[in-house]
Amino acid sequence: MPITQSILEVASQHPEQVAIAGDDGRLSYAELVEDSRRVFAVVDALHRAQDDPPVPAPETQGIPITAVSVESAFHTSRIVAGLAGYRAVSATIDPRWPLEHRVNVIRATGIGLVISDADDLAPALRERGWGGTIISLPEFRAAERGVQDPDRGATPGGTPLAAAPTVRDGGEPFLLLFSSGTTSAPKGFLKTRDQYRANVAVSSAYLEPLPGVHTLAPGPVSYSLTLYALIECLATGGAAHMADAFDAVAMARRVHEERITRVVAVPALVQSLSDAARRDPERFASLELVVTGGANLSASLREGLGAVLPGVRLISYYGAAEIGFIGDSRGGDGTLIEVYEGIGFEIRSETGERVPDGEFGTLWIDAAACSDGYLAGTTDAVLRGADGWATVHDQGRIVDGRLQLAGRAGDIVVTGGHKVALPEVERAFEGMPGLGAVCAVALPHPRLGSVVGLVVEGVAEGGAVGGAGVAVGRAGGADPVPVPGKDALRAWGGERLAPQFVPRQWYRVDALPRTVGGKIRRAETVALIEAGEGERL
Repeated sequence: MPITQSILEVASQHPEQVAIAGDDGRLSYAELVEDSRRVFAVVDALHRAQDDPPVPAPETQGIPITAVSVESAFHTSRIVAGLAGYRAVSATIDPRWPLEHRVNVIRATGIGLVISDADDLAPALRERGWGGTIISLPEFRAAERGVQDPDRGATPGGTPLAAAPTVRDGGEPFLLLFSSGTTSAPKGFLKTRDQYRANVAVSSAYLEPLPGVHTLAPGPVSYSLTLYALIECLATGGAAHMADAFDAVAMARRVHEERITRVVAVPALVQSLSDAARRDPERFASLELVVTGGANLSASLREGLGAVLPGVRLISYYGAAEIGFIGDSRGGDGTLIEVYEGIGFEIRSETGERVPDGEFGTLWIDAAACSDGYLAGTTDAVLRGADGWATVHDQGRIVDGRLQLAGRAGDIVVTGGHKVALPEVERAFEGMPGLGAVCAVALPHPRLGSVVGLVVEGVAEGGAVGGAGVAVGRAGGADPVPVPGKDALRAWGGERLAPQFVPRQWYRVDALPRTVGGKIRRAETVALIEAGEGERL
């Protein structure tokens, strides 16, 4: 169902139902419709007032682009939702991206209006000759309050209230997203309304964003997982509870006070949820379902949640922002994915031929929700092949009709003539006593080309956690337990891995490099070791 059609129907039939709630406010469906009229009135006026506006990327069909780059999940959500019912393209830009990334995507895509509180962004854009408008969130909210309703009297020269939102044509783009931005140049891509309707149809069938369901989606709306949770909730008549950051204490309070039944969160937050529930399980009495993005969910995370909240189901879905929802796993470590009905999938070699089941290769997907391609102004990378199938270069293989993922291309290495999937190495060490987070890496070797190394996070023997390190082996506030030694690690790996998969080198660091969402950065881990910043075990 189109997002605007759903919003208008619920606003008419259940006007007081919660649409969006966050740290900075809440809106019912009826209030969201009225709020959207003010949002678009200000956005449209700001675009029209520009003397030399940026030219939006040609893929947008000439529709002006508005970007929101603020910390507030509530205000980001209501602006994106509000613009969905108008001729507008919205983008969310993570304010924590490096300045150069933010400047480059704004200029490369032709974004004409940016709502941002960052002090460094406006000068950097002006220096590059950008002719758009940048406005702070307080300034934008003040402009909204100044919008005048002609039916209630208006002052000459004031910004008139926009007409009510309407259901738009399916081929019209309405969301601009980015593939990355933390360590590499972001690639931009668009979602048309038809593509997103197809994505919501898949989500509705499998991930349960049902009418009236209260979903908590904590974290930046610039994350595609959080943004998609917002859209799917509104598209199905549910309530989207947003949060500015990943905070276990605040999450427990929100679940209890708002009677949340469904949580959509990054995998790293599942552990925080389990810890919070262990302290006060009654606060999670309403919770029924946790949906997490990303494949290869740690079996220990799933088991930990099940131990403290046995009545809560956990679905770990796999998808790509460019392509949409692809499949999910509901047990074990999430390595075997049941691909959703209607989604085509193949494993192909580097030369494009299908490979036999059981062999590693590049995953290609055929899905109605897939974007047409990356914006030419942001990259020369190709999303879709000549046959219309798409790939984000995830690696995997087909096992008994299911998809087994092995990470991105850099997550499979060749050592001594053998292909080794680094995520499989990491999974083998789950559950080892005294061991916390690990990262398998490929390290150069003069004879074998490369060898597998394992970098473990934790406390050295007789030492203490340094910097932002994470103590391992913690239980109920107990003192950190030192990481196991090399002999213990090698023995554990040897019992669970084929010989070619067993790491040959072992390192310890106080803290593995992570994204804001808690995902370990493999490339940066390699850089740490190559710079001599890891302790060789």
